[in-house]
Amino acid sequence: MIDPVALTQALIRCPSVTPKDAGALGLIEDALKPLGFACHRLAFQEQGTERVENLYAQAGHGAPLFLFAGHTDVVPPGEAPLWRHDPFGAEIDGGMLYGRGAADMKSAIAAFVAAVERHFAKGAPKGSIALLITGDEEADAVNGTSKVLDWLKQRKIKLDHCVVGEPSSIASVGDHIKIGRRGSLNVRATVEGTQGHVAYPVKALNPIPALAELVTRLSNLKLDDGTEHFEPSTLAFTSIDVGNPATNVIPAAARGLFNIRFNDRHTPESLMRLLDRIAADVAMDSACTIGLEFALSGVAFATEPGAFTAMMARAIRSVTGLTPEFSTGGGTSDARFIKDHCPVAELGLVNATMHKADECAAMDDIRTLADIYAALLDAYFANPPTSDCR
Repeated sequence: MIDPVALTQALIRCPSVTPKDAGALGLIEDALKPLGFACHRLAFQEQGTERVENLYAQAGHGAPLFLFAGHTDVVPPGEAPLWRHDPFGAEIDGGMLYGRGAADMKSAIAAFVAAVERHFAKGAPKGSIALLITGDEEADAVNGTSKVLDWLKQRKIKLDHCVVGEPSSIASVGDHIKIGRRGSLNVRATVEGTQGHVAYPVKALNPIPALAELVTRLSNLKLDDGTEHFEPSTLAFTSIDVGNPATNVIPAAARGLFNIRFNDRHTPESLMRLLDRIAADVAMDSACTIGLEFALSGVAFATEPGAFTAMMARAIRSVTGLTPEFSTGGGTSDARFIKDHCPVAELGLVNATMHKADECAAMDDIRTLADIYAALLDAYFANPPTSDCR
């Protein structure tokens, strides 16, 4: 039987910092092929980006097709002195497994592989089980999940439901299921004035007060009060930059960066129109020129609670006794791509240490997650919920 802790250790020992694979996908293939999975290694590279390896593995035929999605790439470990344990050593200390990817999210992949083995031991599934594992989730996500989904669509492979193994839990494994994610819009504001000598400010046009006014107006902006499944949208500035080392020169330009995490009350287009209108008002008042550049990371979405999410909740309750809370908090994930193909929800480990030094996961939690996944697979193929995507 596959030990999910041992498999997690092996995966952590692959230093797969985005976009490097470092052997991680091969380990998953080695575990899946004996179970009857047909494995496809899919590499993509858009111009100006690094090549990314991905894995799509499927066992069984026909509907329903249950997909597990995850990623083997991890963020850099950061400064070595901050770690008490080797970030790629997969050390066990006091019942905790340490290493980059322990929480986010190599453990979830290992837990699902172990769960599939247990499910297959009871007989072949009445349908198909697949895994979509990317090496491009922690970066720009341009050569990963979205490309594999296009590949599946071209081959007319239709997905019915998906679980993403992101660390969705807060205090205990299974206490939360993420049924959606907020949208994310990055904005670069450039305010242009006229450079001049500080002794003659009337001969210059200082862009800094105009940028300060823009920051003030946007920081005080109330976007909404939240919706049924989402908290209120937020706007946060992340950088103010003038790039001027001189104290006797009024600069020609000033720049600011901010991000909006928005709920389903907004579209990217409605937010862009609002921001352009506010920037135009500040520009008129200041006589400066203000330009906004937008970069969309994802739109807000939610999988409406129903038969699938209820089945996930029952699987959690049968193993842990917990009744999970449905959530849409946190950052973005590759679920934002999958939601266009089938209902998707996220279920994984506790997220307390993700991206931190000494990232870790409790060994008991990894095994519990495998138990939950196994219970979910058994229930799913015993009585598959209806998919609205077929």
